[in-house]
Amino acid sequence: MSILDWLTGKMACPRCGTRGAKEINGQIHCPNPGCPYFSTQVAKKGTARPPAFDEPVDVPAGSVAIQYRNYRGQGKTFVAEIASARRHRNHLGVNVEPQGARIFLSRDRIANLPEVEAALPDFATSGQSVPSSSERKVLTYHQKRGSTSPLYQRLRAKYPDWEA
Repeated sequence: MSILDWLTGKMACPRCGTRGAKEINGQIHCPNPGCPYFSTQVAKKGTARPPAFDEPVDVPAGSVAIQYRNYRGQGKTFVAEIASARRHRNHLGVNVEPQGARIFLSRDRIANLPEVEAALPDFATSGQSVPSSSERKVLTYHQKRGSTSPLYQRLRAKYPDWEA
């Protein structure tokens, strides 16, 4: 913080940490459009709050609506098939309707993440374990080729509901 910031009353926002926030009449005004304390009074010209998400969509059975804010700050709503959802580190891979295309979404940018997580199939709560990477390789290899082996048969017995 510089001496000029102190003289003008600017500070770091207590919520998001953005520099340039001001306290006016006991209220915090932050220049960050993503902050709950955002105010156009202290924001740079042309900065506005990110647009709202698309209109609510009809979600068929077996699907979930995912509200996602992309890197440009645009809000989009995807209708994804629950059965196709797979977690991969900090991302969520799903097939979206109506095209059926597979997309990967950063979990940090999903606005309704608790709702989406609750709708996803959870292997840990169902009592079924997930195959390791080497087991997945064997399962995928034989499933793609339509072949079999003793190891493949044991793995299919161990993971009966697993799909590639």
